[in-house]
Amino acid sequence: MQIHGSYKISQIKAILNGILIGILAGSTVSMFRWAIQHLMTVMRYLYTQSLQQPIYLIGCVIINVSIALVVGGFLKQQPDIKGSGIPQVEGQLLGELDYSWWSVLWRKFVGGILAIGSGLYLGREGPSIQLGSTLGQGVARLFRQVGFDRQVLISSGAAAGLSAAFNAPIASTLFVLEEIYHNFSTNIWVVSLTSAITSDMVATDVFGLKPVLYMKSTPLPLKYFIWVLILGVILGVLGRCYQFVILRMSKWYRLTRLPWMINGVFPLLLVIPLGMFFPRLLGGGSDIILHLTVAGYSTMLLGLFFLIRFIFSMISYGSGLPGGIFLPILCLGGLIGAIVGNLAIEFHLMPALYFSSFIIMGMAGYFAAISKAPFTAILLITEMVGTLTHLLGLACASLVAYAVIDLLDGRPVYYSMLQQLLKTKAQFNLGKTVQIMETVYAGSEMDGQIVSRIKWPSGSLLTKIQRNGREIVPSGNTLVRWGDTLYINVSTNNQLKITHQLTKLTKET
Repeated sequence: MQIHGSYKISQIKAILNGILIGILAGSTVSMFRWAIQHLMTVMRYLYTQSLQQPIYLIGCVIINVSIALVVGGFLKQQPDIKGSGIPQVEGQLLGELDYSWWSVLWRKFVGGILAIGSGLYLGREGPSIQLGSTLGQGVARLFRQVGFDRQVLISSGAAAGLSAAFNAPIASTLFVLEEIYHNFSTNIWVVSLTSAITSDMVATDVFGLKPVLYMKSTPLPLKYFIWVLILGVILGVLGRCYQFVILRMSKWYRLTRLPWMINGVFPLLLVIPLGMFFPRLLGGGSDIILHLTVAGYSTMLLGLFFLIRFIFSMISYGSGLPGGIFLPILCLGGLIGAIVGNLAIEFHLMPALYFSSFIIMGMAGYFAAISKAPFTAILLITEMVGTLTHLLGLACASLVAYAVIDLLDGRPVYYSMLQQLLKTKAQFNLGKTVQIMETVYAGSEMDGQIVSRIKWPSGSLLTKIQRNGREIVPSGNTLVRWGDTLYINVSTNNQLKITHQLTKLTKET
């Protein structure tokens, strides 16, 4: 009964932590979204006005170069704000790297607003995930949670961040389990779902109940599902092309011979003419997705939009500026679906009534292929579009695209990005960790203390305890005893200092 009661108390504490993280992440990401939307509105106005008044063009150049230099300074100070942030979160949960939560939080927040709000083809969802995870890390530090308990809070923060970005709490939880954590542990999903729902409530209060990508649509009948198979194959092939290019952009950027911190100057100057002539294509892509169903674009124009979005998405992300690929991937998938649907309609092989179904299936299938997370793709689009009637089409397109990219030897894009990140960090010795072992002596400061009450040095993470020949996965309530061998991941940046501090804690006083 005592163990059962203790377990219940532990679960209640975890859920309360999830609610706290959800409130913090929901509030932070809502401010992040609001600021990006308003800055984007201002920049779109300046870009379009530049066609008539050259003084606006000069102003745009000055503003965007200033953004590149400011964000470049942030990147130099804290390289872990680079890109979407999802590979960094994965690496943190795998124990491969660690970073200061506050240092990343505010720089990612400000840098992401400036980079995405300028109109670059970057998404808010990756930065939102990292913002949420750093808040989870901050809560873990506040309550002195380490080991598995700390990982659960970081995971729940990631789910809360994505939920607030897209108002999709179920898909956000599944994304953490399927893509980031690769684990369906009860402890993880309960806290992640709690934080995601809480975060969604906060974001809904700010932005309303309407789904992010709501569009009127009619589900595709089974007699037209041959087009779903064709669409799935195309999505899989083009998804592999996307993976191939985006994973090589950092190498191609080296040809500019600019310091990597200010690579953003190039896309921030290039976005000005794009904003002047194609203002609807700016940003992550939600604007053009919502406009596809009513604009009546020709197939040729849709193809042009796809090429522009594909090329400049690569240039934007490859620069290293804070911003994600999640929404840009959905935009590209929607455009592919629109092109296939348009062709079927133009050849009178399908009624125009089902055009929007292809946009919806294209978004799901393209994301499923590139991320290799089909369950997340299906649920995410379902929640973002606000209808369950397309589930069969979403599932078929996603599975076909997944199978095709698997045959083409494609790997999950975020996992591949993490491997590149770890290789870079190893090369420059940025944030790499090593595992050390410390034996706890009788009478030491650690002897008889529970994990959450020990003053662990910054940059250290307890991962395992070996006691009497058996291994224990530690939690905040685990008791540390003399004779225990502790396995601790330590940052190489301050390895000697951290090791010395740990030795003082484990040796006899």
